[in-house]
Amino acid sequence: MQVSTLDYAIIIFYLIGITAFGKIIGGKQKTVKDYFVGNKEVPWWVISFSIVAAETSTLTFISIPGLAYLTNLNFLQLTFGYLIGRVIVAQVFLPAYYKGELSTAYSYLQNRFGKKTRSLASVTFLFTRTAADGVRLFATAIPLYLMLDISPMIAIIIIAMVALLYTFTGGLKGVVWVDAIQMFIYIGGAILAGIYLLNNIPGNIEEIFSSAEITSKLSVFNFGFDKGFAGFFSQPYTLLSGLIGGAFLSMSSHGTDQLIVQRLLAAKDLGESKKALVTTGVIIIFQFALFLIVGVLLYAYYGLINVKSDEIFPKFIIEVLPSGVKGIIIAGLFAAALSTLAGSITSLSSSVMLDLYIPFKKTIDEKKNLLYSKLLTIFWAVMLIFSAFIFMESSKAVIEIALSIASFTYGGLLGTFLLGLSNKKIFQNHAIAGFISAIIIMSFIIVFKVVAWTWFILIGVCVTLLVGNLFELLTRKQE
Repeated sequence: MQVSTLDYAIIIFYLIGITAFGKIIGGKQKTVKDYFVGNKEVPWWVISFSIVAAETSTLTFISIPGLAYLTNLNFLQLTFGYLIGRVIVAQVFLPAYYKGELSTAYSYLQNRFGKKTRSLASVTFLFTRTAADGVRLFATAIPLYLMLDISPMIAIIIIAMVALLYTFTGGLKGVVWVDAIQMFIYIGGAILAGIYLLNNIPGNIEEIFSSAEITSKLSVFNFGFDKGFAGFFSQPYTLLSGLIGGAFLSMSSHGTDQLIVQRLLAAKDLGESKKALVTTGVIIIFQFALFLIVGVLLYAYYGLINVKSDEIFPKFIIEVLPSGVKGIIIAGLFAAALSTLAGSITSLSSSVMLDLYIPFKKTIDEKKNLLYSKLLTIFWAVMLIFSAFIFMESSKAVIEIALSIASFTYGGLLGTFLLGLSNKKIFQNHAIAGFISAIIIMSFIIVFKVVAWTWFILIGVCVTLLVGNLFELLTRKQE
């Protein structure tokens, strides 16, 4: 079944509508703070929905169902760790962030260590976020180029330009409100797809979920002890790696990544910020469960067919769903994508402006800085497009690529924050030595595939803490 005129009308109406809404709700920005922090006028529940939407992206909409289609529900173990990590960030990181007038996650590092540490962390974030969100942008383009029968490159450019438009005009406040609305659109789309699958798979619900093949796919917990010591650490989705890896991934992404921290700092006060963050941990468990179940239902509908896992859900949407429903779900897919891309563009721009430019300027010209900030949003949109082009030929599930990229540097970043929070005797040189050591060690671990990606962040944190404290001890002895 082809995409109908009705579907196109729904999608076009949706894209125009959110762009206009983002501009209207964002209002007019007079300063860089208005543009990047929203002047602390955003309610906590809107921030919470916005964070869920920003971290979800198309990876959840496309790749998570694809992962469950190929395997089972073991990925859900990570989400329990996600909740644990967010509780720790709310209790440990956020109070430290709110002690000063902070506008980025890396402002804390300058206050604690100095400008060099802040700049190093910011530059690392820029490279990691550009690569990871390049993968996400490519994932978004998959259904668009299948639907329109156009080049993947053209599809990537179209998606990026829509995200840029309402980011450029509405600033962070516009992005956050649009994201909150988009969360309900893409979750609604997933529920619609699930209902349609249930109604079109032979048999009733009990019969579908009681078959031997589907029962095996409903396995959530994997203790991983059946493959020996080496095998245990090579499996990404065991209960222990999920709880530990998920917690550390969430601590780093929600405690040190400007994409998320920027939203938390837009809350009215510390209490509102904590509520927003912990609520996301609860929502995310139910959300991932929903998308994984959709993947299991896709297997029940198709069986195992010769198609890339990331294309199985778009294939179902485009070829099977009726007109109208198809348009709503594709709009939901775009909602998941645009929320992350818009957040990525504004967080990359704010990190350059607030971490790498303004701290080194002696005088502040708000009008000129606001202009530079908006020009940076255009620059980073272009960089994300080029990054997406690089990952177009990859055969791996896009979610695993993106999470692996993030996990590569997150360990060093999180370890540096923990050094500052845990040991008052640690200074800038110790922190930088620990951070660089973690990056070097992680390079070897990734190249030689020593362990699964879910262990990357824990290893990076341990190396950073060990080297930083060791350098501090050696310096103290020399004195």
